[in-house]
Amino acid sequence: MNIVLINLLPHREAKRKKRREAFYTGVVASILVGGLVLAVGYTVLSEMITQQQSRNDFLRAENAKLDAQIKDIASLKAEIESLRARQQAVEGLQADRNLPVHLFDDLTHDAPAGVQLTQIHQEGTTVLIQGVALSQERVADFLRNLTRPDGWLEKPELIEIRSQIASAGAGAGSRVVAQFQLRATLKRPAPEGGASAPAAATAKKMS
Repeated sequence: MNIVLINLLPHREAKRKKRREAFYTGVVASILVGGLVLAVGYTVLSEMITQQQSRNDFLRAENAKLDAQIKDIASLKAEIESLRARQQAVEGLQADRNLPVHLFDDLTHDAPAGVQLTQIHQEGTTVLIQGVALSQERVADFLRNLTRPDGWLEKPELIEIRSQIASAGAGAGSRVVAQFQLRATLKRPAPEGGASAPAAATAKKMS
């Protein structure tokens, strides 16, 4: 026996209902997919931000360590400079202690016969010398001797020279002598380990 089914609902209304159902299903599916994409994107971005924050914290910590090390290095450099300055001051004092010895040794060798030194005054590297000579030529010889490159005095300058009458001794009458005053510069010693100032001048002249 054959059964015939007859659709009693309007044909167009059924199609519209199916289309509405398909549209709502698509909207819901789109919302679900969009929500899933947003959730995944938010999770990924949150993870990236967390990692970047961790890197930033690590860099800040390393920068703080470097700043501390830089401060330590600067402090160490300051201490080294201070110690070096003290060492140079001590070496300078030790070198200056021998300057009077060099000065008198040079004056002993440079003063020609007929020249008598009466007063020597040192102030820093400036040396004032007063004396009496038998003639002005002896004073000129003395100045030339002071200019030798291997000596400890340099730049001799005659400040004053004048003639005066001096007693030649009992029964010898009197004589005319030249009283003079000159100024010269005392050479500074070379740094520790180097050649002395006169030796360095001699080597420079020979080269």
